[in-house]
Amino acid sequence: MRGTLYLIPNTLGKRDEFDPVMDVIPVGVQQIAARLDYFAAENAKTARAFLKKLGETAPLAHAIQQIEIRELNVNTKSDAIAALIDPIAAGRDCGLLSEAGVPAIADPGADLVRLAHARGITVRPLVGPSSILLAVMGSGLNGQSFAFNGYLPVDADERAKRLRDLEQRSRKAHQTQVWIETPYRNGALLEALRQHCAGATLLSIAVDLTLPTETIVTLPISAWRPDRIDLHKRPAIFSLLAQ
Repeated sequence: MRGTLYLIPNTLGKRDEFDPVMDVIPVGVQQIAARLDYFAAENAKTARAFLKKLGETAPLAHAIQQIEIRELNVNTKSDAIAALIDPIAAGRDCGLLSEAGVPAIADPGADLVRLAHARGITVRPLVGPSSILLAVMGSGLNGQSFAFNGYLPVDADERAKRLRDLEQRSRKAHQTQVWIETPYRNGALLEALRQHCAGATLLSIAVDLTLPTETIVTLPISAWRPDRIDLHKRPAIFSLLAQ
């Protein structure tokens, strides 16, 4: 009998003054994760830290040292991904754990999920925080039609062209365009938006989602100023809707 691949949501961040696992991850999900002894995760060290924190509210069925964690990230070769499936095909349940948020969305775990389907293995996505959906929910922009675009180009000229293309697509289809950025480039991205997009275009920026410092602001681009929100090295989701 084959095992099941559980898609285990992770927290989006942590702060000392509150317990993100207890506050953000549903109890039922905690209980499923706590009984597993096999995980595929982006980073074994941070996965163990998550499990250790999880064990404070949902006692682990196995000692941390007995839980097998194999890494699955952007550097994992296709044959190594196939090897991750073999124990599940042999009957062992596995938890796919992202570094933050839900697995397989803006996450290399999608390859493992696709292979599980090809091998006839049951895939169970579990409820948890998705920064993309939370940002769209809190933006006030079009939630009926939106597209996630990953990261924008680093090169300034290519980024400017991409922003104009996204704005045009948004205006034509009345579709919210969503993307993320490496935290230390947030400020440069905001400046590029102010330079290359129309002033009436709506821009929503959501930072530190689910954390005590969570902030979501939606304004026309003409009203955005660098000091409107502190973006320095803070995880952020950008959403745009052209008028």
